[in-house]
Amino acid sequence: MPDNTTLDLAEQLVACPSVTPEDGGCMAIVAERLRRIGFAIEIIDRGRVTNLWARRGSTSPLFCFAGHVDVVPPGPTDRWQSPPFKPTRRDGFLFGRGAADMKGSIAAFVTATETFVTNNPDHGGSIALLLTSDEEGDAVDGTVAVVEALQARGATMDYCLVGEPTAVFRLGDTLKNGRRGSLSGKLTVKGVQGHIAYPHLARNPIHLAAPAIAELAATEWDQGNEFFPPTTWQISNIHGGTGASNVIPGHVDILFNFRFSTASTPGELQARVHSILDRNGVDYEIAWTLGAKPFLTGGGALVDASRQAIRDELGIETELSTSGGTSDGRFLAEICPQVIEIGPVNASIHKIDECVEIAALAQLSAVYRRILQQLLP
Repeated sequence: MPDNTTLDLAEQLVACPSVTPEDGGCMAIVAERLRRIGFAIEIIDRGRVTNLWARRGSTSPLFCFAGHVDVVPPGPTDRWQSPPFKPTRRDGFLFGRGAADMKGSIAAFVTATETFVTNNPDHGGSIALLLTSDEEGDAVDGTVAVVEALQARGATMDYCLVGEPTAVFRLGDTLKNGRRGSLSGKLTVKGVQGHIAYPHLARNPIHLAAPAIAELAATEWDQGNEFFPPTTWQISNIHGGTGASNVIPGHVDILFNFRFSTASTPGELQARVHSILDRNGVDYEIAWTLGAKPFLTGGGALVDASRQAIRDELGIETELSTSGGTSDGRFLAEICPQVIEIGPVNASIHKIDECVEIAALAQLSAVYRRILQQLLP
């Protein structure tokens, strides 16, 4: 008879309407399960966000499972085949908002830990779970708040596994061992507003910006490295003009973003942008926002244990990847030298009828448990 322990817990969590930044009752469910097996529970709230820090043991090494219980809004519920917060088993899948991103992983965290502790009550080192309800939102009062609290205590982690959905085609095919950084800028190019029939009495900021934009778009910022693709620069928005067809605008606002690797630093990228604009004689201002630093776990015990666990439990070789957007791994890397992400297939995340393969839930729990066995003997 199949072990539905992880599936049952995943269903309990999916049933919680935890649209960011609400936790919907998820933290209480997880905390109660962890208390039963000897975890000390701490709630670190900030703003409207609920954060859970749970730890069993006081010695090193410290292994931490990290993730989020909040989900994105379900969208038009009438387009779902079943209600988004009514977990539904259908065709071998569990449907519901958050099933893949990432309540299935959290259920697997808990059941893997329960099995490991039951079989190894005197295990070495310590185990922790860090959960937040502020990953899908602004991400300013969530994982970063817990990391800041731990830093204030002088606490660090040795290994951290984030349960983001990383698989492409089947569970275990992809392991994220890093993420690119995100650096955004709001560029305001200044001109002189005027009548479009008298261009000699005005200065069109769009025309003035065009050569610099072309150079920025054609620039090779770096060549990436063994783990990261080259840094990219993209414009996301351009706003200029009064709405009238006969007025030269007085300024144009351009929003852009770098997704950058560890081959470049934010300071280097900023300096090169300013150099290109200055060289093109543009009158401008830029407001910079560093959304995320890149992080990388190039190798080590955590990567090795994870690859071996996937090999042993799933019979496949996993691929290391740093693709995709940002994750809370960027905050965790501040206090942990080895951070990776392993989770279910990500094809349905944030979509209508989000789902996770039922069989993958028990398999994911087994992978997590085997990683613990290797790192906390």
